[in-house]
Amino acid sequence: MKKNIRWITETAVLLALLICLQAAGSMIPQPLAKQLVTGTLVNCVLAVTVLLTGMGSGIVVALISPVCAFLLGIAPNLITVLPIMLGNTAFVAILSRAKKCAPRHRIGLLLGAAVGKFVILYLLVVELVCGIASPALLGQKLGGAVLLAPPMLKMLPTMFSWPQLVTALTGGGIALLIFPTLKKALHK
Repeated sequence: MKKNIRWITETAVLLALLICLQAAGSMIPQPLAKQLVTGTLVNCVLAVTVLLTGMGSGIVVALISPVCAFLLGIAPNLITVLPIMLGNTAFVAILSRAKKCAPRHRIGLLLGAAVGKFVILYLLVVELVCGIASPALLGQKLGGAVLLAPPMLKMLPTMFSWPQLVTALTGGGIALLIFPTLKKALHK
């Protein structure tokens, strides 16, 4: 019972931290800077979560945070929520192996996790949503929300291309640097 309470508490605290960082990052006025700063912080928290508390917590945070970001008006639109969930889940699933491997192997896992997330987001958002499915989605509504509007069709390919790789590498790299200190401080 005590172990379950600790897991729930740690997961909730890290999810709350991630949502607070997303909200704070959303106040940055320049779109690219906003994405680079917020994305780096989000990926750092995702990586710290999986490294400190395990894959279960990492997946919970990876799945819930994009929904919260959409509800808070931080995510670009509803149609990106599922791809972000899948990209985040791949990121934490691959990075979860770094917890038990030698530090020199963690960089390779980070590269794999970042590339995995990038590829999933690029294929799902840029190629599928903005490419193949865009004629069917353009102007369509779901619950009053427009799934894909012309301005989004121009913005999403940039948002879900190279910045995703940069923020995953940077955030994950920061997490790998601070992980040993956090682990020691939390007696894990």
